[in-house]
Amino acid sequence: PRDVAKIIGGMGACGIETRCCSKFLTDFSPISIKMAKEQGISLTPNEITGMCGRLRCCLIYEYQQYVEARKQLPKRNKRVGTPKGEGKVVDVLPMSNKVVVLLESDEGKKFTETFEREDLQPWDELEALRRKSEAPCDRHNTGGCTCGKSSPRKNNQN
Repeated sequence: PRDVAKIIGGMGACGIETRCCSKFLTDFSPISIKMAKEQGISLTPNEITGMCGRLRCCLIYEYQQYVEARKQLPKRNKRVGTPKGEGKVVDVLPMSNKVVVLLESDEGKKFTETFEREDLQPWDELEALRRKSEAPCDRHNTGGCTCGKSSPRKNNQN
């Protein structure tokens, strides 16, 4: 079907004057529905199907950029730390390097806000830092401690 569409030519489904397959595509790479899902494209058949009746060739063009961008961002439903407190990722915007986070106000009202990747901290990392800051240093019982926390032994003696 793609070879026939290439020979016939005509306008592409996206509005480009000459179909990609007629203009510059010489090799038809395999295209999967996963590529549309990764890019957040609606899976409505008329939106992802080309004039040949198969998945649009253009689904492959930006696929790798989306995959790489998503690697840098937290996944949906992950807990993250934000400048406004703890929240849960509800949407990922890979091409703008942002995520939408569900937060809760002090009054208990839920709201969403969009944050740049640099403004987020994975919640598990924040929890590990908190635990480490609360624990005495490793030299606490052996002497030479500079953490400033009281020794558990000293607290028991008082």
